[in-house]
Amino acid sequence: MLIRCVQLLAAMVTLTKSICWRTVVKSKDINRIGVVIYQKPTSNSCYTERKNNEPPLCSGSNGHSPWYTPLDSCLLLPALSKSGAGNSWPISWPERLNIRSSTSSENSSTWFSQENFDSDTKNWNGLISEVYSSEFAVNWSSIRNVMDMNAGFGGFAASLIDRPLWVMNVVPFDQPDTLPIIFNRGLIGVYHDWCESFNTYPRTYDLLHMSYLLQSLANRCDIIEIAAEIDRILRPGRWFVLQDNIGMIRKMDRVLRSLHYKTAIMRRQFLVARKSFWRPDSTGS
Repeated sequence: MLIRCVQLLAAMVTLTKSICWRTVVKSKDINRIGVVIYQKPTSNSCYTERKNNEPPLCSGSNGHSPWYTPLDSCLLLPALSKSGAGNSWPISWPERLNIRSSTSSENSSTWFSQENFDSDTKNWNGLISEVYSSEFAVNWSSIRNVMDMNAGFGGFAASLIDRPLWVMNVVPFDQPDTLPIIFNRGLIGVYHDWCESFNTYPRTYDLLHMSYLLQSLANRCDIIEIAAEIDRILRPGRWFVLQDNIGMIRKMDRVLRSLHYKTAIMRRQFLVARKSFWRPDSTGS
């Protein structure tokens, strides 16, 4: 057993050196179990100075694909700053909340202009202050866990930053890859396909928010399946807010009312639905 552990440690040392990881801590915990902490480099110099190109560096942008990408044994280089010196530390919080540029993915951040970003930020600041906070029958003081199901730049979450809640930003896998920009703003987020189940426990969130995503989802899966997943994630007594065209709003409204949600259509572009405590009985009636 001891020999096997020594062999595994030696193999790990060889591997981490080959991928330029630095050993930060090598110790034992209170149970005498070995602990090693490694640190990934922030520049490309170590990779380019290796005598053996093994594992090889990734070619092209294959390492940037975020969804259903097979595991690969190549190394993705850290993105370089304009000076070529590697990644720079992000701007301090909360100033970074209003910065578009991203050092985590050059390809993603160049798809959008500063004008797009600023317009999105202005739009969500206005909607939250003038519509969501004042016109919707939502008790914001009871909300802690929020999910933006089509986060874009993360403007919805950024506009709620002064409230005592947190927002999970979800970037649908078939929408523009804005997750690096969301991370650069200091927000959290994930990729997901809403025609599949979201990896979370039932009744996890107080408010689910979806903006102009339902049409593209309805082209790939049944709206009833989407509503069922929303119902699974949402806590009883809490809210689902949909921003979309009136046709999609009416379709979702019918489904949610069949699940005994209390719904209201606002300004012909918002559906505010509150989940009830109703559940079908065991006989299915």
